[in-house]
Parts: sequence; structure tokens; C-alpha cells
Amino acid sequence: MDPNVLKATVLIIFIGCYFLVISRKVRLAYVALTSAALALLALVPVGAMTPGEAFNTVDWSVLGVYWGFLMLSIAFSKSGFPEHLAEHILHRTKNEGRALLALCGLTALMSSFLENVGTVLIMAPIAFEIAKRTKSSPFIHIVSVAVSANMVTTVTMIADPPSLILASETGMNFLDFFWFQGRIGLGVISALGVLTGLATLYLIHFRRMTKKVGITEKKIRIDYIPAAIFLGGILMLAINSFIGIEIGIIGLTVGVLAILTCRKGRMSMIRDFDWNSFLFIFGIFIVIGTVQKVGILQDFAGAILSVGLNNPVVTLALLTWVSVALSSFIDNVPYTVLMIPVCTSLAGAMGVSAFPFLFGMMIGTGIGGNITPVGATANVFAVGMLEKRGHKIKLKEYLKVSLLASIVPVLVSYVLLQLIWL
Repeated sequence: MDPNVLKATVLIIFIGCYFLVISRKVRLAYVALTSAALALLALVPVGAMTPGEAFNTVDWSVLGVYWGFLMLSIAFSKSGFPEHLAEHILHRTKNEGRALLALCGLTALMSSFLENVGTVLIMAPIAFEIAKRTKSSPFIHIVSVAVSANMVTTVTMIADPPSLILASETGMNFLDFFWFQGRIGLGVISALGVLTGLATLYLIHFRRMTKKVGITEKKIRIDYIPAAIFLGGILMLAINSFIGIEIGIIGLTVGVLAILTCRKGRMSMIRDFDWNSFLFIFGIFIVIGTVQKVGILQDFAGAILSVGLNNPVVTLALLTWVSVALSSFIDNVPYTVLMIPVCTSLAGAMGVSAFPFLFGMMIGTGIGGNITPVGATANVFAVGMLEKRGHKIKLKEYLKVSLLASIVPVLVSYVLLQLIWL
């Protein structure tokens, strides 16, 4: 078959997939799996791609870590440990604003290692309790918690699926996120940006919230086993570069242990798992694999270079801020899978390292999803909780909380990337 016809066919499937993902009118898993099947039906029968090549487009290590640590986050959220830690910190704060800052800081810390939606579900009841005791609208409280959970998507290798994908595609390990190639890494740069984001929330919103909170610490029964498994999993990821265990195996082990040691509700853990997102990631790997196989990504990179975009400084700026804009309404997983080879191709054409471009793209798409209520799954859950309690969500009001809290950390991280990595 004519290669151009194959390209056009795959491109139509890819665009249709993205359109449906953006619309959110069809379950993401159905969209990705159907698109993958259609793309393979277009390529495999004519010999443009073999079943083995399609199988290899799936990053099984990423799926293993994602499944394991998300399963563990479900067990961890039910262990009582997060609530105990939150109340232990919050009952020492003097007023609503400081309590909310402490809550957001704790949310960011936990979300660096746990799934974002799970962290929001853990912290939201505490945010609602603060609002109730101060007789305030919970809007700022809940939106701030969601924003804080999403700020940290690139702080650690396991903070969000795109970080896992980046690590897998580039060979980075857990510690490389903090110190890499003789310079501070993506995680440290992101963390500095997150601190400025939290400071922005405090200065613009929390500082004026001076009502007394009066949270009383209460007895909470804690199951320490999920916490022990969690710490063990993090340790294994940290030393993996020395022991050489496949990260997917670490993830699967952590997940299986979480299920086996759960004292009750094992079936609910399996039901609560986000199978929709898991299958979506599986399918989108295949879709992007077909896009890359027919040469569309190479054409895209060549098109960018053909318009004169051959300056690394300009390219980093473009990749970072375009990613911020697009991730406001595009899911960050397929975008990351698509853009990693594009960033690599651009860097190769310019004769420079791809890592500044990759880091800028990752930071932009990670934090940019905070800007709108539908830019990240955690935002959707947070808004849903507010609407269930009768709070009407207006985009203008949402942007008052999210916009600067997203732009400032991206800007700080972008400047640091320019200074350190270019």
C-alpha cells in the first residue's frame, strides 16, 4: 500500500482518538482500545507492522509500576495513616489560611508518591471540615487541594504516569529525577516551582483567611503495613540502578503485597482501581506506536524545523508553554507519549541534548492541566465533590484560584531549566 495512504489513515485514526479523548463523552479505555485496533487493522494486514512490533510498543514496565503503586495507594488511603498525619499537622495551625496552607503542602508531598486522584480523595474530607468549622465556602479549599495534588506530577518518578513514561523511555531511574548528568534534575527543579506555587496560593488567597479553625486531634486506628510496603517500594526504586531489577516487577510486587496484606476489602480494592485509565494507557501506547511507525512523528519534527525553529532557547520556550496550553484540555498521558520522540528528534536535528526539551515539555503538561476543571482527572473529581454538595462551578471563579498557581511554578521551573540545562 502507498505509504502516504497509510500515513493518512493512521493520522485520521489518531485525530479521531484525540477528539474523543478531549470530548470526554466516551470512556477513555474504549477510545484508546478501539483506536489501537483500527490502527493495527490498517497496518498489520499489509505488512507495515507485525504483531510483535505492536506488542513491543507497549511499555510493560510503566504499566507494572502504575498498577502496583496505584493499588498500593488505595490500600494506603484506607490505612488511616494519611488522616492521622493530616490532623496531627492541622490541629497545630492557628487560623484557616495557615491550616489550608499546611493541608496543601501535605497534599503536594503525598501526591509526589501517590496517585493524584487518590490523594485528593484522602485530603478532601479534611478540607471540607476546615470550611465547615470556619463557616466558609469550600470552593477555595477543594480547588486548592486539587491544584496542589497536580503541581507535583514531575517531582518524582512515580508521581504521575507521564513521569514513569519519561523514565522508561530515557533510562532514568528514581534518583535521576533529583541529580542527573552532574546537575540538579527535573524533580528538584519541579519541587522549587511547587514551593512558589504554594506561596502564590497563600499570598493571593490564604493570607486573608484569618478565622480560627480549632481542629481537635482524634484517635485514628492505623494499619502500618501499607506504609511499610510503600516505603519498601520507594527504597527499591531508589536503589534500582544498583540492583538492576525491572521497575515493572517492583510495581507488580508492591501491588500484589498490598492486596495480600489488606485485612479487609480486597475485592473493593480491585473494583476501586482505575481500570479505565490503565487500559487507556495500554491502548494509547499502541496508537502512538503506529503513528511513529509510519513516520508521522518524524514529519512533525521536520515541519517544526522547516519553519526556522532551530534555536534551543526558543524551542524550549515553545515546548514548555505550548504544553501548558494544550494540557489544559488534552490528557497528559497521550500527549507525553507523542511528544517524547518529537523532543528527541528536534534535539537530534539541532545537535543538542534532548533532556531540556523533555523536562520543559513534562513540566508544562504536568502543571498546565491545573488551569481548567477538566485539565486533570483530580480536578474533575474535586469539582464533582463540590457539585454534589450544591456548589455551582464557574470557570471564571476556578481560574482565579488555578491560573496563577499554575503559571508561576511553570515560569520558575522554566527559568531554572534555561539557566541550568541550556
